[in-house]
Amino acid sequence: MAEDKKMDLTEETARRWIKERGVEIQDIADLVFFLQEKYHDDLKMEDCIANVERVISKREVQNAIITGIQLDMLAEKNMLEEPIQSIIKTDESLYGVDEILALSIVNVYGSIGFTNYGYIDKQKPGILARLNDKSTGECHTFLDDIVGAIAAAASSRLAHRAAHVE
Repeated sequence: MAEDKKMDLTEETARRWIKERGVEIQDIADLVFFLQEKYHDDLKMEDCIANVERVISKREVQNAIITGIQLDMLAEKNMLEEPIQSIIKTDESLYGVDEILALSIVNVYGSIGFTNYGYIDKQKPGILARLNDKSTGECHTFLDDIVGAIAAAASSRLAHRAAHVE
């Protein structure tokens, strides 16, 4: 059913913007694998990818993606008013709105997602290291947290599904 469902503009935009900002579904699936490999002996990358795809297919997640990426893009082009321009462009440490937006994604799949998100946000493995590199001139204040949240939510979804199988 979902395979033959046509994507609407919001989902299409969310997926396109993630890709245009340098993040592939595989990059997020790698984070899911990182979070879940020690808990599943037979974890397969295709399961990680499938769970990432399901998370991104949710409207609440798409809305968070396009909101956060739009703010990153505007900050990158210096199109926001001060002081928010400087706050977002430099990813000021006391600015927590990016994390709050990301938590709206994590919240879709329950409390295990919160611990996964906190862990991955501190570790910054894989694509998150690149997104957090401030030397590139790119602004990913929101995107790094969104990607981490999608991975955490997909990990939570995977864990919940595995618990029902056992």
